[in-house]
Amino acid sequence: MLLEQVPTLPANYFDGINTRAQPVTLQLQGQLLRLTGAGTDLALDRRDVVWPERTRHGIRVAHFKGGGSVQSDDAAAWDAWTKASGQQQPLVVRLQQSWRWVGASVLLLVVLAVAMQQWGLPVLSRAVVAATPLGVDASLGRASLTVLDDHLMRPSKLPAGEQERLRSVLAQVLAAAPAGSVPAWQLLFRDSRIGPNALALPGGVLVLTDQLVELVGRDDQVLVAVLAHEIGHLRHRHGLRMLVQVTVLGGLSALVLGDFSTVLAGAPVLLGQASYSRQAEREADAEAVRLLKAARISPAVMLTLFDKLAEKKIVDGQSKPEAAGAASWPGIAFASHPADAERVRYFKQAAGL
Repeated sequence: MLLEQVPTLPANYFDGINTRAQPVTLQLQGQLLRLTGAGTDLALDRRDVVWPERTRHGIRVAHFKGGGSVQSDDAAAWDAWTKASGQQQPLVVRLQQSWRWVGASVLLLVVLAVAMQQWGLPVLSRAVVAATPLGVDASLGRASLTVLDDHLMRPSKLPAGEQERLRSVLAQVLAAAPAGSVPAWQLLFRDSRIGPNALALPGGVLVLTDQLVELVGRDDQVLVAVLAHEIGHLRHRHGLRMLVQVTVLGGLSALVLGDFSTVLAGAPVLLGQASYSRQAEREADAEAVRLLKAARISPAVMLTLFDKLAEKKIVDGQSKPEAAGAASWPGIAFASHPADAERVRYFKQAAGL
């Protein structure tokens, strides 16, 4: 190929030592990039040139691995010269300039994000929790109980004798379960400022409120069923699992969204954690059924709880009991729990009704 037939391009050369630009003419000859000008005659291997990405605007600057650079203010002329000279953009650059590939990449990212949220994080949290000493749960439980007592709970008004009797009833029911299948537990009673409630704190602490005892008419079997559900949370270490999941999800949200918006960054955490919580409640319901059947108590006793909760809604003017998907009255089921209708159907099926 004759030299005059090779495409040329005027540019400015910086040798990396002086700040003054040197006008040169660029030519691509095989694997060589030639720079010729007044007092300049260089031949560089193409592989020693860091070629600029093609963009819609801006100058083009190619850096040399040995030092120095060459610059063109005419981006369109540079692009036409490299194309005519057979210089190909890297595959990654070509892909990111294709709307189809960008769209496919975004779609793939969304699919991966959903898969990570639905399956990846729960699996990861189980692995982390399995490797975490039980002492961590106990520390979290003590801290949680302190916060509850400082802000949401007061000392129980139930007679000490009744408290001890309920502990004894629960112990008898749990004793019927296979050995080693019930985690260590401690039942505490509190007067609640947020209504009927039963809580399982990490480390084995169960909290039963006076209001829930009164709501179910001091029905031992219903209370035992509720506490069996909370035992399920303890067995699966849901408290620590939720902490791990919301921490990882929060970190991923911050990584993706940065400081764009605190509310926006928190939305995936809240939505994802609600999903995780619903799954945890289903696991705890399954555990309640297992423990109740082991003690020869019909899972149907839980239906009494939902009837009482529905009555409470009506009395308080909150919602109609038949409202599909309505969240249970604060306490035994928050918005993150499965809908009442789903849980009622589950316990009916477990009871063979």
